[in-house]
Amino acid sequence: MGIQVTWYGHSAFCVRIGDALIWVDPFLSDNALTSVSPNEVDAHYILATHGHGDHIGDTVQIAKRTGALVISNFEICNWLQAQGVQKTHAQHIGGGFEHPFGYLKLTIAHHGCYLPDGSYGGAPAGLLLTAENRRIYFAGDTGLFYDMHLIGEEGVDLAVLPIGDNFTMGPHDALRAVRLLEPRVVIPIHYDTFELIKQDPHAWTQRGEEETETQVIVLEPEQSHTV
Repeated sequence: MGIQVTWYGHSAFCVRIGDALIWVDPFLSDNALTSVSPNEVDAHYILATHGHGDHIGDTVQIAKRTGALVISNFEICNWLQAQGVQKTHAQHIGGGFEHPFGYLKLTIAHHGCYLPDGSYGGAPAGLLLTAENRRIYFAGDTGLFYDMHLIGEEGVDLAVLPIGDNFTMGPHDALRAVRLLEPRVVIPIHYDTFELIKQDPHAWTQRGEEETETQVIVLEPEQSHTV
């Protein structure tokens, strides 16, 4: 059947596994790359990599309206409950859990993690999702780190990597990440949302296909790919 991932610009994805709709970092209302409103999406689960406003995004609004279960680190889950979100599941770095949609493990990410109101948001994370005999790695906001090689050892079908630079890996380090991970496919994200992170994903694609064995897929906002 496969896993369908739909990109909504920046780092926002909707992942469909069977009948389950799983949103990753649903930054929609202030995201100029998509016209999709948080008032119109359906969700069964929401995965939040960290607490910055361009990632926690519309999580509270969507979760309250849909009743979705939000999965994130312990500190963010506590903060969400204080905002009136009723269903959360807390995990932490290196810890995995078998959810109805698949096995989700939180990985390290080198970044910050304060929430929109200034509350401490714990450790930022990447997401390693195993379902339907496939494995997807959402790196989250991160700099390059050598332990990506350990993640790659598990066998990654799709890696979703930031290339925007300034706040995260830039194009050069993102290619180094591809070499460490050795995924079958990579999708670049976290670029062009703001002037500060403008990048040319097609130039990155050309380098990726010349310098690695990985297939690079550039999605347009609201475009899907099936793993």
